[in-house]
Amino acid sequence: MFDLRSDTVTQPTAAMRKAMAEAECGDDVYREDPTTRRLEERIAELLGKERALFVPTGTMANQLALMLHARPGEEVIAGKSAHLVHYESGAGAAWAGVQFATAAREVFTVEEAKGLVRSPAYWLPKTRLIAVENTHNMGGGRVFPQGDVVALAALAREQGLGLHLDGARLWNAAVATGLSERELAAPCDTVSVCFSKGLGAPVGSALAGPAPLVEAALRLRKMLGGGMRQVGVLAAAALHGIEHHRSVLMRDHEAAALLGRRLVELPGVEVWPVETNIVVIRVAEAERIVSAARDRGVLCSAIDRRTVRFVTHLDVSGEGFERAVDALTAAVREATHG
Repeated sequence: MFDLRSDTVTQPTAAMRKAMAEAECGDDVYREDPTTRRLEERIAELLGKERALFVPTGTMANQLALMLHARPGEEVIAGKSAHLVHYESGAGAAWAGVQFATAAREVFTVEEAKGLVRSPAYWLPKTRLIAVENTHNMGGGRVFPQGDVVALAALAREQGLGLHLDGARLWNAAVATGLSERELAAPCDTVSVCFSKGLGAPVGSALAGPAPLVEAALRLRKMLGGGMRQVGVLAAAALHGIEHHRSVLMRDHEAAALLGRRLVELPGVEVWPVETNIVVIRVAEAERIVSAARDRGVLCSAIDRRTVRFVTHLDVSGEGFERAVDALTAAVREATHG
């Protein structure tokens, strides 16, 4: 069975499990876990930020950023279908107390953002933060153009706003653009990154930014139930992924490109541009595709009634992937044409 539902389904490799078993641990609530300290220092170095904080999930990292940048009743500008708007169980409203102004597109320009910044009238909500997602999950793994991020940063400074980067798949953006993670993160005040997607760790994300903000995030993390004890076993997995799996991410992109090329040949199938490790298609009936693919040994996800997503990752993008592509194209052909 080839599981292309998400890059979160990966299993820790034998080498990653060994690193976890041998991890040096301490109580992280006391800030005494040496492996977690090494991970946080490495992330801060990679992203070019003063400090970083290890957290259990990407949702928590994003919610910490919202709570740091905005007060209840204030407004956050984000792209269409942004993860922190649609896929975090309403946490932005529940915990940070913010509301969202969403652009018409996933990857939006500075001109679009300008149109969403509120005037200072006291009866309007106050715009406080701009959030960008790179790569954009529901945008089909699209890379947020760096020129647009730089322009949004300039707008944020001009308007006194913060700029947060949801970089759950920032590692993929770095591979696709040739820019380092540090370069991609440079315009942004805070950055979240995930270890359990392309890097193949079982759990974990991080929030990075200026030291005062990260220090404040430490208290908020505890408040949200994210204080962890001997968490070095998880930090070790993240460190292993950073040092050993970033170098093979291009293989995931090549596998996705291969799948995209095969699917675009099929009549009745619209394939979105493939930029990284996510392939999205539009068809007449998404659930028929999902069912037919499952019958042929491939798992995938229906985003909505007409949209199907496939995600390549560490566990499927190597030898034998072409068999999955053959099975999948046959399933799509069968489901779309009987």
